[in-house]
Amino acid sequence: MNLNLQHKIIIVSGGAKGIGEGIVRTLAEEGALPVIIGRNPQDNQKLVDSLKAENLLADSFVAELTRPEECERVIAEIVAKYHRIDGLVNNAGVNDGVGLENGNYQDFIASLHKNLVHYYLLTHHALPELKKSKGAIVNIGSKTAETGQGGTSAYAASNGGRNALTREWAVELLPYSIRVNAVIVAEAYTPLYEKWINTFENPQEKLASITQNIPLEKRMTTTREIADMVAFLLSEKSSHTTGQLIHVDGGYVHLDRAL
Repeated sequence: MNLNLQHKIIIVSGGAKGIGEGIVRTLAEEGALPVIIGRNPQDNQKLVDSLKAENLLADSFVAELTRPEECERVIAEIVAKYHRIDGLVNNAGVNDGVGLENGNYQDFIASLHKNLVHYYLLTHHALPELKKSKGAIVNIGSKTAETGQGGTSAYAASNGGRNALTREWAVELLPYSIRVNAVIVAEAYTPLYEKWINTFENPQEKLASITQNIPLEKRMTTTREIADMVAFLLSEKSSHTTGQLIHVDGGYVHLDRAL
């Protein structure tokens, strides 16, 4: 399917690794120009160079998104270079394990800045250009907002906020024909996920116990599968879809995991 994303300037926060990398690769293959925002210049450039070696377009900008002024600056730099924004994927974040019992105020607030506040700030600063282009917004979210996980209050709260903002923005931006949707992830194997799995005494045994509870094919969702849905939601092929929380999770959240 031709998604007609050719030459579209689409920002992907946290686009250098994991789910973000999958999204950037898919967008580049669709002919878009994905623009990575990430804190690590080496990681950003590595992906850009890899795509350029395949004759695909990509660019990157460095920003520490936990700092509000950096969110404003990086959007201004992108607009100064490309003079438009056609889409925004809010993806950056980390399940940092700030729980109720073992957490504290400082860590809780810091986690909100890692996982939620920059979703608002990047969108706020990109909005003037998105209004001009009637661009689309996709927020990446996590099952933790709906299922709970234990020991990760701040991350769960952030994802609840992502879901709420998706619906709120879909309403507020109706007059501008800006569509806003979310892709909700359950179990996808990324570098961060691998790091978490390796904290267990028997990582492979833990991984097997998780995949056994994924209803469809007893396997992890791939970053490509998530990215394909994101690309579709950014495209005109989903022109009447807004305010949706779409679970790309092999049925993990909504199907009986005793299946």
